[in-house]
Amino acid sequence: MEFVMADVLARQARINGDKVIYSTGTDEHGGKISEKAEASGISAQELADQMSEKFKTLADQLNISYDIFIRTTDEDHQKTAQIIWKNLEKDIYKSKYAGWYCTGDEAFFSEEEVKANKGICPNHNRKYERIEEENYFFKLSSYSDQIRQAIEKADLLIIPDSNRNEILNVIKDGLEDISISRPKDKINWGISVPGDDDQVMYVWFEALMNYITGLGYPNDQKFKDFWPANVQVIGKDIIRFHAAIWPAMLVSLGLPLPKKLYVHSFVTFNGKKMSKSLGNSVAPSEIIEKYGADAFRFYFLKHIPSYNDGDFSWDAFEAAYNNELANELGNALSRTAAMISSYQDGKIGVMPDFTINPEVYNSALEQCRFDRAMDEIWEHVRGLNQYIEKQQPWVVAKTDTKKLQQILAHQVAVLLQIAELLKPMLPATSDKIISVFGSGTIKPLSGTLFPKNG
Repeated sequence: MEFVMADVLARQARINGDKVIYSTGTDEHGGKISEKAEASGISAQELADQMSEKFKTLADQLNISYDIFIRTTDEDHQKTAQIIWKNLEKDIYKSKYAGWYCTGDEAFFSEEEVKANKGICPNHNRKYERIEEENYFFKLSSYSDQIRQAIEKADLLIIPDSNRNEILNVIKDGLEDISISRPKDKINWGISVPGDDDQVMYVWFEALMNYITGLGYPNDQKFKDFWPANVQVIGKDIIRFHAAIWPAMLVSLGLPLPKKLYVHSFVTFNGKKMSKSLGNSVAPSEIIEKYGADAFRFYFLKHIPSYNDGDFSWDAFEAAYNNELANELGNALSRTAAMISSYQDGKIGVMPDFTINPEVYNSALEQCRFDRAMDEIWEHVRGLNQYIEKQQPWVVAKTDTKKLQQILAHQVAVLLQIAELLKPMLPATSDKIISVFGSGTIKPLSGTLFPKNG
């Protein structure tokens, strides 16, 4: 879902004429990967290679138009992370640390959180570990006021407001300095701290750096041209890293903050949280192989609320596929193409000067309201079907060829406008609609608009 949402924003920016770099990738260090690799009898690097390839394959299956796929095990990232560490050293010091840690989250938790969860991490169903060690710390406390002011003034715009308010609530009493390294004898799968081979950078600290290492910080032209990011797309579970720690790192480096942080929510399955222990997770490839990438994109853009948690079920997906994609949009296209082929030898004729006002649609995308943008498109899809039923071109064909041509040309004009709006959302579907009607003569699809396997 995150891949798709960011892809919509990147594609729309390109349509608007902007130069775009869409960067995504995998963060691969830390105890979680090391632990899983050991249990699987392979090296951490081998496991990271396997998992990274799966994400890359999924991005390709979903027709994601990324420009950079960065891996935090890339040599360039590792070298630049050490440069960044050196550039942050005025805000880094060494001290002893004691705290509760969950390897699954790769994160420390407060005494209050641990007590509230009765000593068991709810995300991973395992006991928190009590860790006491000497680590490096970042002076996050020095930047509380600057970060709070940037968020309040919308210099760093966080949407939706609920997430903005959440992070402001975290910051209001001041941020605490954070541990940013682990001893190598505890975790050896990570980037070495410059000048201290006994320590590795804490995974989340160096993973955050990918946004600028991928652009070639500090001297590459890409970095100069494309930072700060116009928008970063993240999940709600990692907002503290992206709305507090990352901005503080940037301020410490003397760099501008990202302009916008869009925080998406979670997807449940049949109303329950997905988990391996419950055996209720769904592989995206299962959906894509049966219904295609655009059907996947459609469901997760339209039927998962952009500002709240949403639910996936096979029944809901099948209903959306049948009722909206096949019956509404697919039907409108096939009926229109068939009537022009039958009544007018495939020639569309003179089309009206028809344009859908994109104001609501554009505003929705600006606010990362993908569900609203899709709803706006579907208003026009349904309006077109109502127009066809009202005009009854199959009846008009018997008496008035001129009026028939006007009706069918209007249907085509609407479909082509819908295709334009669908370009960032359902790019393959948009291309198909344009291929059928765009030349002025009908070029029938070889199959259906939304082919289904099985």
